[in-house]
Amino acid sequence: MKSVNIQELNEEKIKELKTGDSLLLSGIIYTARDAAHKRMCEGFKKDGRFPFDIKGQAIYYAGPCPAKPGEVIGSCGPTTAGRMDAYTPLLLDNGLKIMIGKGGRNKAVKDAVLRNNALYLGAAGGLGALIASCIKKEEVIAYPDLETEAIRKLWVTDFPCTVLLDTYGNDFYEQAKSLYKKA
Repeated sequence: MKSVNIQELNEEKIKELKTGDSLLLSGIIYTARDAAHKRMCEGFKKDGRFPFDIKGQAIYYAGPCPAKPGEVIGSCGPTTAGRMDAYTPLLLDNGLKIMIGKGGRNKAVKDAVLRNNALYLGAAGGLGALIASCIKKEEVIAYPDLETEAIRKLWVTDFPCTVLLDTYGNDFYEQAKSLYKKA
């Protein structure tokens, strides 16, 4: 596994990562699900701004459970990325570099990843408690009325994920299907 500081992932370092690479991410990521994506994109179309500076940032498709007493955050597993596909190209075209979720993406998202030298990373579903243990601090930064789907800023250490779409147009799911058919 490669240890990666998210804030140090410049264009050159992003190009070094390939589909199938296993990563341990550390740094700041943001959570946002479908309701937050819709609101962010509507707001951007209205006034040209997002609720936080998305340039060079990572968005994790998650709506964490409330924290139990003494915990930083509750279970925080990924949601299906396809729910954000309608909004993702706009975010990527405005500087977002990394998305983290589960499941495949549509052609428009794949094209935007390629066009913007970005990455789509996969987090394993069913590991919400493990992922929560990687979150050292969290803060709601936008849309608190969305409750668990509010946008949160997370400080993570050794967050496990895999490169699913790389900047060369490779798709981990398509590669896996091809290998399966050969077997």
